[in-house]
Amino acid sequence: PTNSSPPLLSLKGISFAYNTPKSEIPALDNIYLDIMPQSFTSIVGPSGCGKSTLLSIICGLLSPQKGEVVFNNDILHDNAISPRIGFMPQKDTLFEWRTIYKNVTLGLEINHLKDKEHLENVDNMLKEYGLYQFCNVHPSELSGGMRQRAALIRTLALNPDILLLDEPFSALDYQTRLEVSDDIGKIIKEQKKTAILVTHDISEAISMGDSVVILSHRPAHIKKVVNINLSIPDRTPFTSRQAPEFAGYFNEIWEDIQ
Repeated sequence: PTNSSPPLLSLKGISFAYNTPKSEIPALDNIYLDIMPQSFTSIVGPSGCGKSTLLSIICGLLSPQKGEVVFNNDILHDNAISPRIGFMPQKDTLFEWRTIYKNVTLGLEINHLKDKEHLENVDNMLKEYGLYQFCNVHPSELSGGMRQRAALIRTLALNPDILLLDEPFSALDYQTRLEVSDDIGKIIKEQKKTAILVTHDISEAISMGDSVVILSHRPAHIKKVVNINLSIPDRTPFTSRQAPEFAGYFNEIWEDIQ
């Protein structure tokens, strides 16, 4: 990411509370954060601190009570879900009754974008990421890792400017999780996308991120932003874990979360 360019996304003083019949539960408190183009930002924090709430505000599912989300110089207004923002949830949410091809083109169908250019882009991604021969099978016939790849292609089919990843690997076993995070990290870099990852896994946050944002206990504020600089050539999420600096970052972030 170049420092001369303006942020793609800015959170300016975001605060949010959940209202229950008895009380108001503050979730986020005065969050300021700039996300630069083509950066990969990981967000970590104690369980229940509001990480997913923050993603829901960025993608327009929730409106902040205070502050504003500025995306590409535009203020996002109440519940304005922008097609420029792609969201990848914890579960792959593929529809079992649709083939893989019909699943990955679902967003294009909904947005009336099934034109030659978009469909060619989908075909290229399916070929490049090893799913083209599975176009006509149903999700239940694929492994967890392949399903996650299909879910990512579906998100990328609309060509969003930024990807929000809400613990997308948490349902996978450890080995698959490493493989898929490596895959998806490479795909995001190849496609020159900007990404924000919410995760409980500190190793994952460091191995995938250019920076790690540490949130405090609820109501969450930003405790610290750790910039990740690893001295390895051709860095991928997998090779990052072998970097000499890795353990130092892990310990620093672990202590801050505690």
